[in-house]
Amino acid sequence: MARPVTPPLQQSREDRPAAEPCHSRPLLHVRGLNGVGLADVSFDLAAGECLAVLGPSGSGKSLLLRALADLDPNSGEVSLAGVARSALRAPEWRRRVTYAAAEPGWWAATVGDHFADWAAAAPWVRRFRLSEDCAAWPVDRLSTGEAQRLGLIRVLVQSPRVLLLDEPTSALDEAGREAVETAVKERLDGGAAALWVTHDREQARRMAKRCLRMDRGRAVETAP
Repeated sequence: MARPVTPPLQQSREDRPAAEPCHSRPLLHVRGLNGVGLADVSFDLAAGECLAVLGPSGSGKSLLLRALADLDPNSGEVSLAGVARSALRAPEWRRRVTYAAAEPGWWAATVGDHFADWAAAAPWVRRFRLSEDCAAWPVDRLSTGEAQRLGLIRVLVQSPRVLLLDEPTSALDEAGREAVETAVKERLDGGAAALWVTHDREQARRMAKRCLRMDRGRAVETAP
């Protein structure tokens, strides 16, 4: 049952592939994941690895990410570094395995109200080419691309072990896309892992060595 719901400024790495997995034991282990729109999904994800998730609209890509974050009712075996999801309180699991929606939700009046520590977010704001005074902005003035980048920053400042990224660059220009891809590659280098939903095959090849192709809720592993 679903339960209640200063980055390093390193040299640009957008032209190199994402890091190879660095540990033999999977960081994220998934067996027989079932739920509304999902049927018996199984895979392992190593630290340092990005798994691209491809498939047509309505195939279950977003539902997969939401189920992994335990945001929707689901069943199956899910563990993080050998610790069963059921052994952790829901908020703690979601801090470690964190979902970044394609269209982030907003629940307060201003951008800054959505961050516990704006000082931690500020370097990412600059890096993602957002205005440094955007903390004071009302959320209804945000463009789609600004909202998407700020939603991703909300996730990055939590430093999750696994990033569940639902089309995180769909509303961004080339420079914005490169900035996000580079930031995620750095997190992979640091031992995190990611599932990245995309409709862009070239992006899948840049970010991942493995791919889950979704079709009517079922997942088949392929090369990107």
